[in-house]
Amino acid sequence: MKAREFDPRRLDVRAFAKDAGELAGHWPLAGFERLRDLLAAADGTPPTGLVQWSARGDEVPVRGAAAQVWLHLVAGADLPLVCQRCLQPMVEPLAIERRFQFVADEAAAAALDAEAEHDVLVFARELDLHALLEDELLLELPLVPRHASCPEPLPALVRDEAELPVENPFAALAALRRGQG
Repeated sequence: MKAREFDPRRLDVRAFAKDAGELAGHWPLAGFERLRDLLAAADGTPPTGLVQWSARGDEVPVRGAAAQVWLHLVAGADLPLVCQRCLQPMVEPLAIERRFQFVADEAAAAALDAEAEHDVLVFARELDLHALLEDELLLELPLVPRHASCPEPLPALVRDEAELPVENPFAALAALRRGQG
């Protein structure tokens, strides 16, 4: 019997888990619209590079209840970002490994999500694995990207205090007083 073909952009998660399906591939970084806007490009061109990913479905039997449906997602990419310390381009390697449990409705998801360490999602007719992967990449981005050690020395933001002119804080008040007199 021929194994069923699954479309990662329109994935039937139940059937994928039931068949213990596996998918793997790569998508160009430029194809992730929300992520693309956060990536650095020296000349304004779309980022090059690929996101490598794999997905595996599992159905876990539960005594006295319906089997649990799980999706295991693994991905990795080298993202071009701008260091917020030196403002130079940098590459941030991201590695993602997530397990998602699928449940019937929002109430079940909310109840399980409060106590579970894994992610809980509600079944949808079709799951867009590309969109889910983009969400996970966005969540994994560093809040403030920066080099561990910047390649160029940082510009001096403040000159030596001896070079700064000393201002009298009351000089403006004295000027006002002279104008009234």
